[in-house]
Amino acid sequence: MDSLRRRSKVWLHFSKKTKISAKCNACDRIVSCIGGCTTNMKKHLSRVHGVEINVCPVFDALRRPSTAASSSSSGSGSGSDPQRGTAVTALQSESDNLRPEIANVSQAGDSTTPRCAEPTPFTIAAKGKMSVQQKEECHRKVTAHIVKRLHPFSEVESPTFRDMVKTLNPKYTPPSRDYLSNTLIPSWYKVEKSNIITELSEVSSVALTCDGWSSITQDHYLTITAHYIEEGKMQQKVLKTKAVYKAQTGCVVAEEISDVLTEFGISDKIVAVTVDNAANMDVAIKHLRFVKLCCFAHTLNLAAQSIYSLNSVSQWVAKVRTIVVWMKRCLMAKVVLQEKQELLQLPRHSLILDVRTRWNSLYLMLERFTEQYPAIQAASLDQRLRKNMDRDRLARLTEEDFKKAEDFINLMKVLYTSTLCVSSEKSPTCGQILPILKKLEAHLAVKDGDTVFVSNLKKQVLANLSKRYQNDEIRNFLQVATALDPRFKHKLDDDTIWDQIQRKLIEQSTEEDCGADGDSMQSENEDEQESQQPPCKLPRKTPLEELFAEEEAQNIVSQQSSMSIKKRVERELQIYQEVPPVLMSEDPAAWWWNQQKTYPLLSDLAFSYLCVQASSTPSERVFSTAGDTICPERSRILPEKADMIIFLNKNCF
Repeated sequence: MDSLRRRSKVWLHFSKKTKISAKCNACDRIVSCIGGCTTNMKKHLSRVHGVEINVCPVFDALRRPSTAASSSSSGSGSGSDPQRGTAVTALQSESDNLRPEIANVSQAGDSTTPRCAEPTPFTIAAKGKMSVQQKEECHRKVTAHIVKRLHPFSEVESPTFRDMVKTLNPKYTPPSRDYLSNTLIPSWYKVEKSNIITELSEVSSVALTCDGWSSITQDHYLTITAHYIEEGKMQQKVLKTKAVYKAQTGCVVAEEISDVLTEFGISDKIVAVTVDNAANMDVAIKHLRFVKLCCFAHTLNLAAQSIYSLNSVSQWVAKVRTIVVWMKRCLMAKVVLQEKQELLQLPRHSLILDVRTRWNSLYLMLERFTEQYPAIQAASLDQRLRKNMDRDRLARLTEEDFKKAEDFINLMKVLYTSTLCVSSEKSPTCGQILPILKKLEAHLAVKDGDTVFVSNLKKQVLANLSKRYQNDEIRNFLQVATALDPRFKHKLDDDTIWDQIQRKLIEQSTEEDCGADGDSMQSENEDEQESQQPPCKLPRKTPLEELFAEEEAQNIVSQQSSMSIKKRVERELQIYQEVPPVLMSEDPAAWWWNQQKTYPLLSDLAFSYLCVQASSTPSERVFSTAGDTICPERSRILPEKADMIIFLNKNCF
């Protein structure tokens, strides 16, 4: 009777020891099973032996095959655990022994099924059901709809959704809320995470962006995104949106980032990390010993916000802001403003109110103000609004205010456009930073015809920008990135950077050649040992030659390789410098991918710098999705489920 109650597949790998314990058939470890619970045994098989029980097969069709796994399994290196390997082999052989029995049962069932064309109750019932493949495909589509559109899990149990599905396909029954949340989404997450780990194992250089965010439930989250180049295309993946319940010190953030990098196997592939100017991020990146780049979009925003400290600007902006707030708050003002816009043939745009923490909001408010200035002036003189404005003692706008707004827009438009350049999703590489800074310095230089208002703005913004990127290591890193960007290679002020690139290429190529020579020499030695041909007689060496034979051979090989590599590097750099820069619309990663045959050494170095982001906006975009995921309607969602939804929403297309 006891054996009949043990129906779980986990008992194929365990033997009953006592009433409250069982013994693993592979490693003889005793595991608790009080009350017949098999959870501990399943965890033991998964963590120790890598065997999953009752795995959902719906998303197995999306799994990416791993080339590294096949090579490692065939090699069976010395770093593997022999006990664990023996256990896994025993479990696999035990499962393989069960497969013929299952096949025999299925064949026996097929043999008993009548092959005549006459309908039977079994064939009639089978016609009314969906195949396993069709059902799994429908499950995948429903799960993708819930995840990509950020619908609540209860959507699959709503009467309207089920009625719609029944109308589209009466044979299909949607999954329940529990099955969707606890089985389908975790299994999809596991498959996609495995695919990304496999994809990251095939690249050599990865750049990161990292930032923190607080949800509506006051939970703090840390988001990490990875950026790399694959076949000439910039790839972006969200690695983790992890809830952190500790004090956000630099050491804690460094530990959290290190755990994520270890989980995805890219700890030794990081080129640089782009973060904001938070102090804890600075300490964390220094603790991890990575190259840290400050978010350039955040730097430009700080420079733009520095003008609030000028009294002349703050008073004038407050005057414009008061009018905008009053026009947006008054119901009749909206009606009158739309009438004036139609009369003056202006675009029917609403006024914009600036928010100090929002990037470029002051510029956007004043740009819309200048566009709608005639309509605003006409509306303020309308009798339906004039009494209310006089009652609220609003200051009247003058032509001087309009002139200041025009000067402000002409000056700050370059700053706004620069923010858009480094915040875009298409090739926002760090090679843009120094050329944009150089252009901004030329634009913000005080000229003779500037008014006092304009000159004060220029001095304030330029003084703030001049403090950024002054570290020698960061400056040198950005100069190399600019030189390796084919759009900006002629915008360098320091020509000595080419010598540094040449030294890096020689060192990198020498290390690769030494490793390749060692592998080839090892393979040649193995071939010589296997061959039974008698060795040829070599001329007898003198005692001095025999004593220093190894050092002499190494010196000859190193000299020959260094000379050949140096010539190749010089030739590639000369050709690259002579080629004219490409258009700004060109993708630098795609350009280097197409020029790999011309620059085999230089292209590898370029890919490692082009993947570094100029700003941390990828993390900010993740927070927009996170805000829609952890919303007031779903404030009780677990952080683990939120991480899965954000991961699948941003990484799966």
